[in-house]
Amino acid sequence: MSGHSKWSQIKRQKGVADIKRGQIFTKIASLITIAVCEGGGVADPEGNFHLRLAIEKARTANMPKENIQRAIERGVKSGKEGGLEEVFFEGYGPGGVAVLVEATTDNHQRTMSEIKNIFEHSGGNLTRPGSVSFQFNKVGQITILLNDKSKEEIMLSAIDFGAQDLEEVGSSILVYTKPQDLMAIKNKILKAGYKIESAELVMRPTTTVTITDRELSKKVFDFMGKIEENSDVQKVYANFDIPDELL
Repeated sequence: MSGHSKWSQIKRQKGVADIKRGQIFTKIASLITIAVCEGGGVADPEGNFHLRLAIEKARTANMPKENIQRAIERGVKSGKEGGLEEVFFEGYGPGGVAVLVEATTDNHQRTMSEIKNIFEHSGGNLTRPGSVSFQFNKVGQITILLNDKSKEEIMLSAIDFGAQDLEEVGSSILVYTKPQDLMAIKNKILKAGYKIESAELVMRPTTTVTITDRELSKKVFDFMGKIEENSDVQKVYANFDIPDELL
């Protein structure tokens, strides 16, 4: 288990949310707006895959319908006038951990400056595009809650549905798919009666950095938290692996 999935597990174990509720809605709204913009102004989720994922994320977070609609309308307007853009930053954090930051912003220079400061104050550094991303692959990730189902049952079903890989994370199973197969496999899982917590496209590390020092692991967690607290940041991916016993 590494990076994105490990970080998500830590937050759940601590019983803390990613960020405050209002900030969550702000981030998701930006995600919806970007999806509409990059979809050529298509506001119909059936014809815009990324918008469909963003709206599902909004519903999972119990975001009000009017907030979702405003974000869609903003996307249609921004697509015509220019506004928000999706940006990626790459770098190395504490302990040489490879990090990808996905953000949405209306001011690229401001966001880059803020992210750069967090990296540098944490003992890391931003790098040029492509210097880190080659260590990650874009995949579909479906999180299935175990509930009253056995992990063996879920895993066998997921394999039958076409999953590429599986990972056990606490009380849930991560199902990895090809990006283009995400929705089809998700629908099969739902039809089979399993409870899905989330379905999204993520960047999964191909190599990992194992951290066995307690102080360094704390620095990594603090760094990840500071990055994610930035209002423009949508997702943070990293290739660290910390043994469960150290946690």
